[in-house]
Amino acid sequence: MTTDWQAKPPRGEMPMRPPSGLFPGPSRPTYREPHPITVVPLLAGLGAGVAWMALFGALARDLAGYAWWTIAAAVSAWAVALVLTFIGDRGTAAGVALSSGLGLSIAMGFVGARWITTQNWPLW
Repeated sequence: MTTDWQAKPPRGEMPMRPPSGLFPGPSRPTYREPHPITVVPLLAGLGAGVAWMALFGALARDLAGYAWWTIAAAVSAWAVALVLTFIGDRGTAAGVALSSGLGLSIAMGFVGARWITTQNWPLW
């Protein structure tokens, strides 16, 4: 059995090609994220992460202390972000991870600058 597009064309006409499916073919399913990340939880996570890093950074008295407190704060924040991810609050987890990563990179930038200027590794 042949369908309409498989039928032989009359003499002198071009054979029909199968439809491409692009237009106006059948509609295809749309895949969407079941739990999309929205702006409000992301901003809440960013704010919580900034406060967390600032509180830990305020405990330090010198650059080495600031770096070690920041490392401890970042590791604990990443652990909390993993827990939030498994719970299902991925927006807040992404905000916490972003802010803690940024805070850690700032601290390591200060450590690197001190190391370059003094030729002495400040964390030992």
